Parts: sequence; C-alpha cells; structure tokens
Amino acid sequence: MFKALVLEQVEKQTKASIQQLEDSALPEADVVVKVDYSSLNYKDGLAITGKGKIVRQFPMVPGIDLAGQVESSHDPRFASGDKVVLTGWGVGEGHWGGMAEKASLKADWLVPLPEGLSAQQAMIIGTAGFTAMLCVQALVDAGITPESGEILVTGASGGVGSVAVCLLAQLGYKVAAVTGRVEQNSQLLTDLGASRVIDRAEFAEAARPLEKQLWAGAVDTVGSNMLAKVLAQIDYNGAVAACGLAGGFDLPTTVMPFILRNVSLLGIDSVNCPSAKRVKAWQRLAELLPDSYYQQACSEVSLEQVPEYAEAITNGQVTGRVVIKL
Repeated sequence: MFKALVLEQVEKQTKASIQQLEDSALPEADVVVKVDYSSLNYKDGLAITGKGKIVRQFPMVPGIDLAGQVESSHDPRFASGDKVVLTGWGVGEGHWGGMAEKASLKADWLVPLPEGLSAQQAMIIGTAGFTAMLCVQALVDAGITPESGEILVTGASGGVGSVAVCLLAQLGYKVAAVTGRVEQNSQLLTDLGASRVIDRAEFAEAARPLEKQLWAGAVDTVGSNMLAKVLAQIDYNGAVAACGLAGGFDLPTTVMPFILRNVSLLGIDSVNCPSAKRVKAWQRLAELLPDSYYQQACSEVSLEQVPEYAEAITNGQVTGRVVIKL
C-alpha cells in the first residue's frame, strides 16, 4: 500500500483526494521508486485546481518531478537503493507523477542523484533549476564567456530566472537581472549574484529590428515581445537561450539580428533532452549551486497540505519554492 494525491474528473470538474492505493495500481514501467520528495510548481497548481488543461487522462497523480530511492528495477542501469531524480517527461500529465509515496517510471527518465546532493535539495532545484542549467550550458557551449560581456536574464525573479542568475554569477559572469518587481526582488537577486537589477518597464516599448548592442548573451524566460526586444540588443556573435512562453507564442522580430549580427537563438526544452545532457546538467548543478541557494524561501509541506497550497500558488500568494515531503 502507498499514499498518493489522486486527481479524478467528476462531472467535468477536477477533484483531488488523498488515497491509499495498492501497489498493483501503479502504471507498468521499468523502475519503482520510493519517493522522498516532490515539489509543487505553478503547473502542478493548475492541474490540481483544474484551472488549466494540464492532465491528459484521469485518474492522475500530479507532480512534474521527484527524488527518491529505487525500490525495484527491471533495468540493469538501476538497482535497489540507488538514489535518483526525475524532471520532465510529462509525469503528472500523461503518466503518474511525484505526489505519491511510490512512482513507477521508465528507466530512461531517471538520472542518478549526484553525490552530495540530497533529495530535498534536488526538489528545491526542481525542473526550473534543471531548465536554468540547460540555458546556462547552452550559452557556454555557444562560446559566450565571462570575458564576452554582460549577460541579461529576463523573468529573473521566477524559478528558472533566479537559478540562472545564481549559476551565471558562480561561473564568473556579470549578470543583469530583469524583474517586474524591483523593490521587492532587488535584494534577493543581488544576493543570488546579479550585478544590477533592471525594471521590466524598460523593455515595454516595441522592439526595433536592431537596437544598441548591450548584451553578450541572454537567458530569456518570457518570450514574445520581451524576446524580440532582447534579440535586438544582443552583441555581434552573441546568443540567447530561450525557454519561456509566458509572454505568448508569437515572436514579433525580423531576420536582421540573425543575419546582420550573427545572433544565435538557442531553444531550450527540459522535456526533450538527451539522457547524457541530463546527467551532465545535474552534476553541474550539484557542483555550482552554493549552500546559500538552498537557504532561500522554501516551504516544506505534507501531501495533505498540497490542495491548499495549490490554490494559493495559482492565486500568486506563495513566494519561494514549495517542496513536498513524502
């Protein structure tokens, strides 16, 4: 038997309840993991409250990431007792996710938990931190070095943006952080390593095809008009790692940044990411993030508290990370 938060659809409404399930209820897969920690993200909040069309089938156990220990495995890559972490792959949407004491998963989805990183720390990092590492690594691979110039991070107070600021600063980059709430977030972003904090209002005007070259590279977590503005300001041979669609799917720009300045647009998808790159990203996260990062605002909650927190997180009433202790 194991405890799980289960989403069901009753008269076209999403209903969440804590249930005791038999092991036989687990989906068929390669590896059964005893979950130690999961996390509650905004996407999970939308799924649990039914405010977003996240879940593709019912019943569903939500939770887009998890960390724990292998209980049993049919795959030679993992043995009982191995510590593992999972982010992405559509768990909590089309396959049961992390908000349960057990999870049955494909071996390809799992990454060994790096030495020195706890399950709780892995979930404080979560999918957002993993995505941030992919963005930073993409800039490094594109040849953008600390000597290249200043790096811009948009949506810097969000999950991905805040970790990107911290990682870039740890690697020696000078980082400019963009946020819509400067007074509220300035100290936080400075503590994470930003050399300066910029009000999002400065990017409100529509982008011209090309503007003054200001940034050697950028991590953009917003998209649409913001991304267009950033592209117009990137230095010759610069690069932008883009991972966000919060601003919308459209990109109102021209080919001019790409042709006249040789700017690279690097698309980052934390789901469609090869296993070798996943392992490298998690190893780098364990190496680069300072102990102070884990001391940020973080709420540790029980499974029973999740529905309450899910409602609050979708209403913008929760700050910092929310991790779930199973």
